[in-house]
Amino acid sequence: MTLSIHSQIEANQTKSILVVGFFVLFVTMVTFIFAKALGFSPSIGLIALIVASMTALGSYFWGDKIVLSLSHAHLASRQKDFDFYTVSENMAIAAGIPTPKLYVIEDTAVNAFATGRDPKHSVICATRGLLTRLTRRELEGVIAHEMSHVKNLDIRLMVLVAVLAGMVVFLADWFLRALWWGGGRRSRDEDRGASALYLVIGLALAILTPLIATLIQLAVSRRREFLADASSALLTRNPDALADALLKIGKDKEVLEVATNATAHLYFANPFKGKQYTAWFANLFNTHPSIEERVKILRAM
Repeated sequence: MTLSIHSQIEANQTKSILVVGFFVLFVTMVTFIFAKALGFSPSIGLIALIVASMTALGSYFWGDKIVLSLSHAHLASRQKDFDFYTVSENMAIAAGIPTPKLYVIEDTAVNAFATGRDPKHSVICATRGLLTRLTRRELEGVIAHEMSHVKNLDIRLMVLVAVLAGMVVFLADWFLRALWWGGGRRSRDEDRGASALYLVIGLALAILTPLIATLIQLAVSRRREFLADASSALLTRNPDALADALLKIGKDKEVLEVATNATAHLYFANPFKGKQYTAWFANLFNTHPSIEERVKILRAM
């Protein structure tokens, strides 16, 4: 297990660099095409490159704060959230890392997530529903899972994906709104064929970009959830505790209202409860492996 965890940490560091590099290039390309389609100067692509690079840098240092703000989370109270504090402190000692800052989302849905850029700058956030509806033993399993994301440096990659995917979706929305309001500065001597081609490509990208953003999220492999489950079992020496928590969460049908498509992959379990997609392609875009599969593996430990 030790070797696999170290390998995962190294892999996540590499993935972080690749995801950021892909994002910067993708934003530059998309902005260039959108600018050409609307008749703006192609030099806007250079501006886009600068903005994308600054956004990537900002998401590294302040992405956790952005995610917490989007989630309407607030600092936990040691007096009110005593079990949350003490369990987190115990699991941090077991994992050999500093205790993350603790936040709470005032929502009765049962869920949690970890975020930050490294163990020294990390956060674990739990919903009020998770803190009130799980037993202390089940809470230990969930917190140990999130603590494993912190130790394995999954949090760095997850927060980068959350912020950058949101930026990509914003670009598509801007382009469609600009078209709707008659945006564009096409001169009369502009090549109409090239302009039409850029417009078609731009429309295709605007429609497909939310899908591409989802696929970027899925670049954070669902295997990290299985590794975090295994790491949780290793920390607590009690895989059944996490399995019981998963079953309880699976029975909870309440959608977490503050969750978005950009942040869904951060959570311990799917915050949409399968309601964000329908029909045959539902499982294709799930950011989490099925609860049944996770429980089966934990029961076998």
